[in-house]
Amino acid sequence: MLEEGRELKNAKTIVIKVGTSTITHSNGSLDYHIMEKLARVLTDLRGEGRNIILVTSGAIGVGRFRMGLNQKPRSLPEKQALAAIGQVNLMYIYSKLFSEYDQITAQVLITRDVVDDEEKKRNTYNTFCTLMDYGVIPIVNENDTVATEEIEPNFGDNDTLSAVVAKLLSADLLIMLSDIEGLYDRNPKNYDNASLISVIYDVTNHMPDGIEDTDSDLGTGGMKTKIGAADICNRAGIPMVITNGNNPDHIYDILEGKKVGTLFVPRRNPSEV
Repeated sequence: MLEEGRELKNAKTIVIKVGTSTITHSNGSLDYHIMEKLARVLTDLRGEGRNIILVTSGAIGVGRFRMGLNQKPRSLPEKQALAAIGQVNLMYIYSKLFSEYDQITAQVLITRDVVDDEEKKRNTYNTFCTLMDYGVIPIVNENDTVATEEIEPNFGDNDTLSAVVAKLLSADLLIMLSDIEGLYDRNPKNYDNASLISVIYDVTNHMPDGIEDTDSDLGTGGMKTKIGAADICNRAGIPMVITNGNNPDHIYDILEGKKVGTLFVPRRNPSEV
């Protein structure tokens, strides 16, 4: 057990981010098996009295699959149209799976300007708090059909969005469910001798050298965007974990302080960052 992980078991408000490659097959169709397990785990955590917020990617990928497209869309209108198509199906499946465990969910589509406009920021915060008071699990995605920043590769996909939501809610923990075990000293898809890094302290000022980016044909976020999210959390004093989303039970292991994935430990005094 990581000593730093002992504190995570008491996390009250937890943001879970799941990537496109985790909830879809290689051909872009939804992986119902993984999504069902995720719904069960998150409902169970909600039943323990924890506040759970799910940030999900996948709308564009699902829309692309529904339309039978073999290649990533290139133009902004194409991306926004596919996001609109995919978001409907994505939320329908989530709602259906969570309802099997009698868990109410809510769709929250936001754009990044909520962190720049104080009134929008306050309204968004109040909405989240009210939903959590109701015992609802908010399912968050970027409003791709009207936003342009999020669906461009340089923005960072929903990795950054999940960190922004965690910071907005002063969450106790952000867990990123990815398609790899955690952060490696080099890209494990290219190097057989890549080593998993179990814990990183103060990622803002002590980022290991040699970290390479990862990406997939379906999603847009890679390891660099996750490190950027860890930086946001670090500055806000929020721990973050990257782990393999193919086994949602890893979330239990993380909360039990077990050595799973990569734990980013923030500085004790965020103001010092």
